Amino acid sequence: MGRHGTIAGRKEKQDARRAAMFTKFARAITVAAKAGGDPDYNVSLKHAIEKAKAVNMPNENIKRAIKKGTGELAGESYESGSFEGYGAAGVAVIVETLTDNKNRTTSSVKHAFDKYGGNLGTPGCVSYMFARKGLIVIEKTDDIDEDALMEVALNAGMEDMVTYDDSFEILTDENSFNEVCEELRQAGYQFVEADVEYLPSMEITPTEEGDIKNLEKMIDALENNDDVQKVYHNCTVDLG
Repeated sequence: MGRHGTIAGRKEKQDARRAAMFTKFARAITVAAKAGGDPDYNVSLKHAIEKAKAVNMPNENIKRAIKKGTGELAGESYESGSFEGYGAAGVAVIVETLTDNKNRTTSSVKHAFDKYGGNLGTPGCVSYMFARKGLIVIEKTDDIDEDALMEVALNAGMEDMVTYDDSFEILTDENSFNEVCEELRQAGYQFVEADVEYLPSMEITPTEEGDIKNLEKMIDALENNDDVQKVYHNCTVDLG
């Protein structure tokens, strides 16, 4: 399973797209808040708020998004969706969306695939090449003991931990993700990222420079779309 991006790369990407990420996280918070506006009793809302705070989204924006979800403020109605297809060189791509206009979103996603040498497919055409897993990324610092971290994560129910030069990446089953996160937080660990994601079980390495450039442009176009929440791919090359 390839790794997509370093800690520095992740942070740089977050900084460059902070304004767009505010919009995406506000939508996620609004949708999560429909099940209840108290994050202590709504795990999905709690995670959405934490991700928003990780990119320094102002508290006022967070509160307003929650109120839209609970109905205290008028707001749009968002619908979640996903698209699957192939990018250049046959790279498998999954796009998760949250939109108030499905036709607009479908058209935009299809345009990005078509423009950069890809093909939008039918549901299930590439998802079999991915596994739905919890991914927790913790920055590697001098004050974190790897053995102690592994012990806490193991006791909480993690499946695996991979150590890199700058980070620890903890993998969990989709159903145990919340429990592992909570145990790690209570132990004092802070996350660079924490989410349930599609992780590739089959990967591909493009060799043509033109294909790599098209993939980079397509992923960039998709991620800059306000309706797109997340883009997953099985390319071993860092497309960030």
